[in-house]
Amino acid sequence: MTDANPTNDGQRFARLPETPADREVEGRASRREVLDWWHERFGIDPSVFEGYSFWEKGAGKVWIFNGEATDPSEVEAIGMTFLRTRQEHWKPTGRAVSRFGAHARTNVIELDPAQASRFAAGEDQDLPEWDGDWGYLIATHEIAGGQAPIGVGLYLYDELRSVVPKGSRADLPVVE
Repeated sequence: MTDANPTNDGQRFARLPETPADREVEGRASRREVLDWWHERFGIDPSVFEGYSFWEKGAGKVWIFNGEATDPSEVEAIGMTFLRTRQEHWKPTGRAVSRFGAHARTNVIELDPAQASRFAAGEDQDLPEWDGDWGYLIATHEIAGGQAPIGVGLYLYDELRSVVPKGSRADLPVVE
C-alpha cells in the first residue's frame, strides 16, 4: 500500500523527482528546478551536472552525488551538500560554489586581494560599485591568472555579506 500523501522524512535521503509533475512530496524541489535555478542565477549550463544525481535530506537540504545510488536512505551523507531550497531564497553551499562556481557566467563578483582576504575572514564590506543582481553571488579572486571561486556572498543594499561558515573562514595575508 502506498501513502496517498507522502511526506518528507528528514532523517532519510530521497531522490529529487525529475520534474515538478513527478513530485510526490509537497515542497520538494525537482531536478529540473534545481538545474534551471543554477542556470538562471549563475549561468551554469545544465550539462555541467550530467551524471550527477540529487537527493534531499531534511527540509530542503539538497545533496549532489556523482553517479547513482540505489537506496541511500540509511546513510548519513551522500556526495556533498549542494543547495538549500525550502526557504524564500534558495542558497548554494560554499562547497557547491567551490566545485561548480568556475562554470558560472552571471552573478559572479570578482574581489581584489584585500576584498578577498576580508571576505575569506567572514567580514562584510561595502561594495557600492557592484551593478549586478542582489541576492546570493559567487565571490571569486584571481589566482594564477584565472578567477577561482572562494565562497558564497549575499549582496544587499551596496554591501557584500560574507556567508563563509565560521569553521571555513581563513585569515589570509593580502598579496598584491
